[in-house]
Amino acid sequence: MFVNRKNEIARLQQALEHDKPQLIVVYGRRRCGKSTLLREVLQHDSIYFAADLREKPLQIGALAKQIENLIPGFGKPVYPDWETLLDSFNRSLRKRVTICLDEFPYLVKNSPELPSVIQRIVDEKGHQNYHLIICGSSQQMMFSLALDSSSPLYGRSDEIMRIKPMEVHDLKKFLQITPRDTIAEYGIWGGVPRYWEIRKQHADLESAVKRNLLDRNGVLYEEPERLFSDEMRTSVQAFSVLSLIGAGCHRLSEIAGRLGKPATQLSRLLGFLTDLGYIRREIPFGESIKATKKSLYKIDDPFLNFYFRYLVPNKSRLEYGLVDQVWKEISDGYDQYLSGIWEELCRKSIPFIEIDGLRFNPAARWWGNGLDGKSMEIDLVAESTDHRVVLIGEVKWSDRISPDEINTSLNYKYRNAPFARPDRFVKAVFSKNAPAATHPDLIHVGPGDVVKERDGRDGNVTKT
Repeated sequence: MFVNRKNEIARLQQALEHDKPQLIVVYGRRRCGKSTLLREVLQHDSIYFAADLREKPLQIGALAKQIENLIPGFGKPVYPDWETLLDSFNRSLRKRVTICLDEFPYLVKNSPELPSVIQRIVDEKGHQNYHLIICGSSQQMMFSLALDSSSPLYGRSDEIMRIKPMEVHDLKKFLQITPRDTIAEYGIWGGVPRYWEIRKQHADLESAVKRNLLDRNGVLYEEPERLFSDEMRTSVQAFSVLSLIGAGCHRLSEIAGRLGKPATQLSRLLGFLTDLGYIRREIPFGESIKATKKSLYKIDDPFLNFYFRYLVPNKSRLEYGLVDQVWKEISDGYDQYLSGIWEELCRKSIPFIEIDGLRFNPAARWWGNGLDGKSMEIDLVAESTDHRVVLIGEVKWSDRISPDEINTSLNYKYRNAPFARPDRFVKAVFSKNAPAATHPDLIHVGPGDVVKERDGRDGNVTKT
């Protein structure tokens, strides 16, 4: 079942309909659906070639055989290099087609001259008869090929598209489940379509997790190693950092101390993992990312968050096959784990929800000392787009909540918060269940509001 990617499909189709031959770069983390997306867009007479780690002559020969499906006899000659093959391909065509080189970094690994060959072809207009798409899962390499000023392909791409994980509402549509169940599923599978396909093969969440994640022979049991192998020579330090964050170490000083390294040695790695979308740097609402010293590092990908929270500490038991034992511990504490996922989803949803007739900028958490000198935390703070109103919210993933208590707490926190405030503020509670009783000053936002598809028809959440 193919869901969403409407914008990506539209951009690719528009590029491939262009009169001028296009060079298109597509990249993103493994299993995010890049190849599926391309196959959805490519015409029947397109050439799709999935590269591997074979030596250069074997790859050239394999691509020539693939082209033979379109041009009879093309695979019979022996092509000494990529330039000869691509030039011959262009001369053999009678109409413009598209050729897609998937897993492009594999080709470059054994043919480092290939980007320069493509540069020459583009500069000399040697691909008048075909559009060229290069695609890869090594985000670092693909980024450097297309956007690094020292790369031969810099400035020559007509379209550069980073394919990111999908949104929570896409998961709801894919699995055909309720908003609450979608949150529970998203806490494990995140936005990666291939993980969703694996989940859909099972009758329930428990059996899917046990078979694919907790079983030492499961297809996702060693997934982080595969992800990291696309981006770095050794994954030891990245694995260690994510293990510590998953275990509750969120400050740079804590992480550095546990690793026995100076904090300055970790800054580059943390920035790299942030760029890949694996972790995020969280700062209090209203503070400057350049000036603040209150940064926290959180795992931003739900799948990796679940993996490093539950699998890594239990690897010894899982190697002994104690799957049921580990699953019981997961299920017993899963609601507590899910509360963090729910919080982040609520914050991310704020720009897309109209609350009490108002639109708000992206939300953040706030923590620090209040005006009374005591430590305080606000789950969600956002400023209206006209800068006249502040939204503050309490986020709960518990079965029962007390609107009166939450309203009192939010009143205190707003008055006690040291950040600059407009005269007006709006209070909201974000919870998985609608409260049995309501409060006239408190807006309720539930899973249905957060998981709603963002198609330009966003709902308006008001006081009840």
